[in-house]
Order: sequence, then structure tokens, then C-alpha cells
Amino acid sequence: MSPVPLPIDAYPALGALDPLVRDLVSAQHLRLIQVDSGTPLFSAGEPCRGFPLVLEGEVRVALRSPQGRALELYRVPRGDLCVLSTTCLLGRRTLPAEGTAVGPVRLALLDVEGFETCCDQAPFRRFVFGVLADRLTDLMALVEAVAFQRLDQRLAQALLGHGPVVHTTHQALADELGSVREIVSRLLARFERAGWVRSGRERIEVLDATALRDLGS
Repeated sequence: MSPVPLPIDAYPALGALDPLVRDLVSAQHLRLIQVDSGTPLFSAGEPCRGFPLVLEGEVRVALRSPQGRALELYRVPRGDLCVLSTTCLLGRRTLPAEGTAVGPVRLALLDVEGFETCCDQAPFRRFVFGVLADRLTDLMALVEAVAFQRLDQRLAQALLGHGPVVHTTHQALADELGSVREIVSRLLARFERAGWVRSGRERIEVLDATALRDLGS
């Protein structure tokens, strides 16, 4: 297997590894993966095949119910790490959720042995546990929102912060909010009747951000 250059520009912690470790990981424990948009990267119940280092694009991680409803947990952009992959590698457990490419994705997959080798190095270990701590806070906020906030409040929040036009679909919003398309469509119709938004094909125009902000607060 030809050596794969370590993506130090996206993951600076790799640059702090011992030079011998860097050479070993590059030569034996890293492989490049490139996939199209919508490609499944891992599924619930599978063993974790390695530690994904996202170089281009974004990976969507979602929990899917037996009825097929999906709740987006988080996304992994360039330079970030996948919390579930990391915890499953550390705990030697199977994956509880699924990962899908959002747009074209290019990543370097660090295999299990290579991940353990890198974690023996303090700089990489600090990076991993630091990001895990931040993401745990984010996940707790998501759990709180799902458990205690009404869906119309969460939908209002989801529409804010993207400018006057949100390029998305009703199904994508439902997946993000852990709901179903029909309910999201009914709520958007209610927002439209109130004059807060205007829906189009794969786009939602925000007409009254103040009203949405008041509802979402």
C-alpha cells in the first residue's frame, strides 16, 4: 500500500506526532476514500472500521427509528471528528447510528490500530478528548431541545441564521428535527398563513425573522 500523506492542514494534531509514528501511520494505517453525495458511510449495528478524517465535504450522522424516522445528531465537516466513531473505537462497541455523505466527500480513514497508535501520543489524545467534550455539550443541548421544546419552536430556530432564503426541503427539515415531513409541512403552512415565510421548490423565504425568533425563544 502506497503511503498516504497525513492531512496535517485539516488536522494539525497529526503534525505533533512523533516523526516515526507519522511515517508508520502514513505507510500502514491510512487510506483515502472518495464518495458521491448520499453515499452511506456506515450503518447502525456495524463495527467501526476506523477514525474518519474529513478532508472535503460533510458527513451527516443520524439516528433512525424502526419506523424509518431519522433524527440528525450532528454533522462532521472538514477538520472535525465523528463523536460516535471515536467513542465506539475507544469502547470497542458497534455503531448506534448511521453516517451519510452530504455532497461529495473525501476523507482519510485511520484504521483501528492506527487510531490507537495516535492516541498513545499526548497531542493527538488531547485533541480527541477536547473535541469529545465540546460535542457532548452539543448533544446534551439537542436532547434537551427534543425532550422539552415544541416542534414549532425548533422549526422556527432551524429557519433562522441562514439568511433571507433557506435552501432546503420539507423532508430535510423533518430529518433534522427528528419528525416526519407531513408535520413539518403543516407547520410551514401555518407559518406561511401568518406571513412569516414563503415556501417554494426546495427553498423557504424568511419574511418575518422577528416573529420566528420570538416563537423560537
